[in-house]
Amino acid sequence: MKGPYGFELNDNCQNCKLRSNGFFCELPQAALKDLNAIKFTSAYPAGAVLFIEKQTARGIYLLCEGEVKLSISSSEGKKLILRITKPGEVLGLVSALAGKPHEVTAETLRPCQVAFIPRDAFLQFLSKHPEAYPIIATQMGSQYQVACEQLRTLGLATSAPEKLAKLLLDFAATGQQTKEGTRIKLPLTHEEIAEFIGTTRETVTRTLSEFKSQHLVELHGSTLVIGDREALEEFVTV
Repeated sequence: MKGPYGFELNDNCQNCKLRSNGFFCELPQAALKDLNAIKFTSAYPAGAVLFIEKQTARGIYLLCEGEVKLSISSSEGKKLILRITKPGEVLGLVSALAGKPHEVTAETLRPCQVAFIPRDAFLQFLSKHPEAYPIIATQMGSQYQVACEQLRTLGLATSAPEKLAKLLLDFAATGQQTKEGTRIKLPLTHEEIAEFIGTTRETVTRTLSEFKSQHLVELHGSTLVIGDREALEEFVTV
C-alpha cells in the first residue's frame, strides 16, 4: 500500500520489503506472525512528534523507515539532542518495560514508517516469546553505548570545533566515498547540530565556515564533503 509521503507502506512484518538485520526483524517466523498481529503501522511526515518526555509510555515504537531524533529539554526551553535513531530500532523500550514516563522526546526528521505496539500487548508477547529477550538486551546495550558516547563528547571535548568535528566524522561513517572525499547528507539543520553538541547555532555556522576556509570540508546546501578526513580527525581528542 502506497503511503502518503512518497514510500510504500509495509504493514506485514513477514513479507516486509524493509526487513534487514534490524532488531525485531531477526525474530523467528512464528514470533513475527504474533508481532504482526499486535502492531499498528502508520506513516508520519517530517516534524511529527511520536511522544514527549514525561508522557506516560503507552507502548513501543518500531522505526521501519526514516530517522527520528531523540531529545531532552529544560524548563527554560533549552534542548539537547541525544541521538538520531535509524531503521530497525525500538523507541520507548525502557519506559514501556519499566512502566515509567518517557525520558526523551521523539520527533521525526523526515517522513517515517513507524509501527506502534501497545504496552500490555508487548508484555504478553514477551511472555509468549522469550526468544525476543536477547534482542531487547542488544537494543538496550546499544542505546547505553550511544548515551555514553554522547556524554563523552559533551563532557570531555574541550571546544566547539572538536565537538563538531567528531559529529561530522560520526555522520561520515555511513557516507559515500567519492574522489573529492566523503560525501554526506546532513540530517540536521545548524540549529539542530547546535542542540546536538551543546552550543549555539551561530557557533556551528562559524565553525563550519572555519573548516571550509581550511579546506577540510565543502558545504553545498545540506550536502557536505569531507575532503581532508585526517586533518578533521586531528581536532578530536576524546
